[in-house]
Amino acid sequence: MASMARGHSKDSAAPAAPRLPNMPSLIEFGRLRFLVFDAPTEKTLESYAAEMERHGVTDVVRVCEPTYEKVELEKRGIRVHDLPFTDGEAPPASVVNTWLDLVQGRFGLDGKKAAAHGAVAAAANGSGAGAGLGPCLGVHCVAGLGRAPVLVAMALIEFGMNPLDSVIFIRERRKGAINARQLKFIENYRRRTKEKSCIIC
Repeated sequence: MASMARGHSKDSAAPAAPRLPNMPSLIEFGRLRFLVFDAPTEKTLESYAAEMERHGVTDVVRVCEPTYEKVELEKRGIRVHDLPFTDGEAPPASVVNTWLDLVQGRFGLDGKKAAAHGAVAAAANGSGAGAGLGPCLGVHCVAGLGRAPVLVAMALIEFGMNPLDSVIFIRERRKGAINARQLKFIENYRRRTKEKSCIIC
């Protein structure tokens, strides 16, 4: 009887959240903070959400077709933005502009907005995650190696990094990121801001 009871208790226990096959990559430059990862599924979303909260993610940008319902993230205070574009290609102007507007909206240029928004996010998810770190933008495509890193590279360039240095910087933190065609796009990318931003000083 005791054996059966123990067996029943084991069967009724809540299943553990699945481990992530590929861990997200945190990319930080000055006040910029990005979490790059592959596409969650409904089964793995809880594990990804826990990682997002751990890093203080305030927004998630999906650049591929949806593989999960965004309501679960929104319940945690994480906003989801859909900016899909073709796999292996450079982003169209509409995606570039929306992405950079989001980056500047979250981080600002003087750091004050970043600190304030990070505090709001920490309070929203109720766990204190990300407190004192400023906001973090999550961005993913299918594998987290092409489209998502390209957007991050553009943000790094906008905030003062050399184009080729941005690719090296990302690849050091996300192995295999950015293909040859996307590299060419980044090499030719020009800042939309008139003056070079500086977020280190």
